[in-house]
Amino acid sequence: MKEQLAAIRQQALEAFQAAQDSAALDALRVQYLGKKGELTAVLKQMGKLSAEERPVMGQLANEVRAALEQALETRGKELEAKALEDRLKAEALDVTVPGKPIKLGRRHPMYTALDEIKEIFIGMGFTVLDGPEIELASYNFDKLNAEEGHPSRDWSDTFYFDEDSRVMLRSQTSPMQVRAMETMPLPIRIIAPGRVYRKDEVDATHSPMFHQVEGMVIDKNVTMADLKGTLNTVVEQLYGKGTKTRFRPHHFPFTEPSCEMDVQCHKCGGVGCPTCKGEGWIELLGAGMIHPKVLKMSGIDPEEYSGWAFGIGLERTAMRRFKIADLRLIFENDVRFLEQF
Repeated sequence: MKEQLAAIRQQALEAFQAAQDSAALDALRVQYLGKKGELTAVLKQMGKLSAEERPVMGQLANEVRAALEQALETRGKELEAKALEDRLKAEALDVTVPGKPIKLGRRHPMYTALDEIKEIFIGMGFTVLDGPEIELASYNFDKLNAEEGHPSRDWSDTFYFDEDSRVMLRSQTSPMQVRAMETMPLPIRIIAPGRVYRKDEVDATHSPMFHQVEGMVIDKNVTMADLKGTLNTVVEQLYGKGTKTRFRPHHFPFTEPSCEMDVQCHKCGGVGCPTCKGEGWIELLGAGMIHPKVLKMSGIDPEEYSGWAFGIGLERTAMRRFKIADLRLIFENDVRFLEQF
């Protein structure tokens, strides 16, 4: 038995030292010191020894167990330290490795155009207003002289929330003109940019959601000449000196007289192409002198004050500004397109 204990001690110590990780070391602990381990198996033979041999073998067996337990603890600490060192090496940051480049975004061309428009009008003394996108019919239509039965109030043109057609996604930012007339002191010079919604089919120049910039001036002795002069100045600052425009008679319920302003097509230079639908011109905005009834409904005396208003499509402004042929490119979020700007 003495030889067996010596052999177990020698084999176990060598095996513990050769273990490469904690899992292997724990398996060796079970193999040698477990309930069915080799040392336990030898100790079960103690009953065959004489009374004189038992104390001697018992003490020797305890010495072997103590040596193995000490060796297990020592090797366990060594493996734990080695595992920590290996993990630290694996997780170490190599400062010599080039970092991953951070890709910066680009300002959207439409918002670049909007900032330019704001800057132009602020320089002329205008105030920028913002308002709700969910609007009441009283502001979106009634107070703008668009009475019941007007085509723009049809369900085929406007996104309504209720069956009575009284709450809707605004189809224009013109309601902010009414709100300004009701709350701001005269004279008034404002622009109101924002999202608007109409049931338009998507094509190269139309979208069911788009952006408008409405503008309005109310003061004494304001005329159509002021309107044309202001809009031509704005267009030349946006697109360059000598930009060609044309004003066409039109009808809007909230202005009288009314007009639409076109700019010469940037794609074909007025010859005609798919972008301008062969006309050589692209409609940019609608405008006109504010209807006396609209002034009266907001509590302004049309005998003393007059004013003009316009509504410009921001996407079309950006298209002309950056030579974009198709409005849909503005909304597709294609990075290759946006990186050009």
